[in-house]
Amino acid sequence: MYKVQTLNNISVKGLERLPREQYEVASEIGHPDAILVRSAKMHDMEIPTTVKAIGRAGAGVNNIPVEVMSRRGVAVFNAPGANANAVKELVLAAMLLAARNICQAWDFARRLEGDDASINQQTEAGKKNFVGFELPGRTLGVVGLGAIGVKVANAARLLGMEVIGFDPQITVRRAWQLASDVRQAHTVDEVVANSDFVTLHVPLNEHTKGLINAERLSLMPEQAVVLNFSRAGIVDDEAVIAALDGGRLHGYMCDFPSNRLKDHPKVVTLPHLGASTREAEENCAIMVADQVRDYLENGNVRNSVNFPDMNMPRGGKGDRLAVVNANVPNMLGQISTALADAGLNIDDMYNKSRGDLAYTLVDVEGKIPDAVTQRIADVEGVLHVRVIE
Repeated sequence: MYKVQTLNNISVKGLERLPREQYEVASEIGHPDAILVRSAKMHDMEIPTTVKAIGRAGAGVNNIPVEVMSRRGVAVFNAPGANANAVKELVLAAMLLAARNICQAWDFARRLEGDDASINQQTEAGKKNFVGFELPGRTLGVVGLGAIGVKVANAARLLGMEVIGFDPQITVRRAWQLASDVRQAHTVDEVVANSDFVTLHVPLNEHTKGLINAERLSLMPEQAVVLNFSRAGIVDDEAVIAALDGGRLHGYMCDFPSNRLKDHPKVVTLPHLGASTREAEENCAIMVADQVRDYLENGNVRNSVNFPDMNMPRGGKGDRLAVVNANVPNMLGQISTALADAGLNIDDMYNKSRGDLAYTLVDVEGKIPDAVTQRIADVEGVLHVRVIE
């Protein structure tokens, strides 16, 4: 029986993927094998040593101590793309809100006072202050062409917009999904200098913090719009406000309110609604539950942020050994020797590495004794070892 702890309300659709005859799932549970989390902050949490996997029902993993977990040999999973449509729709809505000054116009209209004739007169006099522009022919710059960025780019093309995109690490899969007439940029500077709208779809890390700063804002065409539905720190708020006040920017649309932003007349801040749809929450929970289950039951890895992807079908009828170790020489040799010395024949073996981590699955004929598991666990550089019966 596997034990899974939930730190937030995880969609029932996802929890249903963990059969009750094999899994005990609860928010309060001792010695969990895995943790499922949405937004709970785990950096100061004492994570039990029994934990083998953490599943984040969403894309970002800033709330999880990934480096610490890597040193312990714990796999951290996320759900990339599961909320992509929800975020895409919000980005498209934000472009329309900005282009037509809808939020400012709505605020004006709801503050009108007097009888209907007076309100009508004020409406006709005031509407000239909210003249907007249309999207066809405008250029959208997309920084980050993962699951969300590709969907946004393709949808913008269907709206008649020109699209220019930048992602030096775009995968083959995403490249195939991207509309063929999306122009490729070679730098972020090239994107911002040629775009009427810039939308950001990158994680927040040391390389992306302050990605949109005063220097890059100065490159943008006058009356451009910045859209940030990724993470707050990717955009320098002070620089954006200065660009808005100076007339460089038409507007800033983001999902991260702050005291500096929320009351600015050219800023629309939403309460982190990017993935806040029932469908997105269900999709994220289903994806991450399936991934954690496959890892616990088979050792397979899909969509881990710290482990290499690995999928090895179960072949023979014997045990499977899963070893997480530092990516250093002679690990496979020591694992193979330990199994051979115990008289265990290897049916299949698969090894991959990712950065400083390596991961190995081994199917053997027969059962693996505890003494063999302990011998491998004692090897210098081995972070975690387990037997999947």
